[in-house]
Amino acid sequence: MNISDHGHSAALPRIALIGTGGTIAGAGTAPEAAASAAYRSAVVSAQDLLAAVPGLQRLARLQAEQLLQIDSADFTDDQLLRLARRVAALCARDDVDGVVVTHGTDTLEESAYFLHLTVKSAKPIVLTGAMRPGTAPAADGPVNLLHAVAVAAHPSSAGRGVLVVMNEEVHSARDVAKVHSMRLDAFAAPHGPLGTVVEGAPRWYRAVTRPHTLHSEFDLAAIDALPLVGVVTSHGNMQREIFDAWVALGARAIVHAGFGGGTVPDYLKPVFHELCASGVPIVRCSRVGAGPVIRNASFDDDACGSVVADDQNPPRARLLAALALTRTQEAGELQKIFDRY
Repeated sequence: MNISDHGHSAALPRIALIGTGGTIAGAGTAPEAAASAAYRSAVVSAQDLLAAVPGLQRLARLQAEQLLQIDSADFTDDQLLRLARRVAALCARDDVDGVVVTHGTDTLEESAYFLHLTVKSAKPIVLTGAMRPGTAPAADGPVNLLHAVAVAAHPSSAGRGVLVVMNEEVHSARDVAKVHSMRLDAFAAPHGPLGTVVEGAPRWYRAVTRPHTLHSEFDLAAIDALPLVGVVTSHGNMQREIFDAWVALGARAIVHAGFGGGTVPDYLKPVFHELCASGVPIVRCSRVGAGPVIRNASFDDDACGSVVADDQNPPRARLLAALALTRTQEAGELQKIFDRY
């Protein structure tokens, strides 16, 4: 473990930083050092990230460790479980008051949501990243990290579930998503942020009412591996073979990222009935990124035995389905889990 203590006062909160790589740990290479799109991710250590941000030592006593050093597009379910177990272990320690995770933005929302559902702690857990590497003009990583530590160190952040801090906004892991490929305000939520960072402290405007962290039913200790769940995104002229391929790979459920409100083309309806009857439930959600999918509204879910994902987007629906499958395979019980979370 690579640990660095930057504190000067025993009265400050004790924050553990976990580095996993990503753009926030990226750097340009000559002659593109000034570019924001041409760079190598995951090359700057967690300790060096801390050292590059003046003022952190006034907010918290910090310790840093490099759990992973990867592009977040390379995250697997095994690495997701590894991250969750490490965060849970740190939160269980008496000498840790909160955890900050630096993470690539491509899958940051997925890791945040998984931690939101599996880490049983009220201590602040905050994920942050960057849209530009540290060598780019107006790099956003340093200020995002400063704000993430400020939020994790603030007592009002406790018990709010896992948080994502980007671009001066504080979002809930339940509904935040990356919605732009390059802009600094790339992260947004359909219900808006929980709050903002103002003068170095969080200012809250809403709270999450769905279960999370301490009130989640999912048990990391009982999960050796996540069940395989496939995702199929809707488009014109879809083929059933992609669904069959997921079944052949051992998928225990398939997320249908449908048009609009989760619409199912007529030519796929018999396929969905077959899959559900064979014990591979279909989870209907929307590819549009916001808004609920209503049960039985555009498709007879009761007759099919399918599940609707409420307002969960396809990546989060996959994770919730996988965790739900560690508790039950029965479609009605799966639906109750999606209704709760």
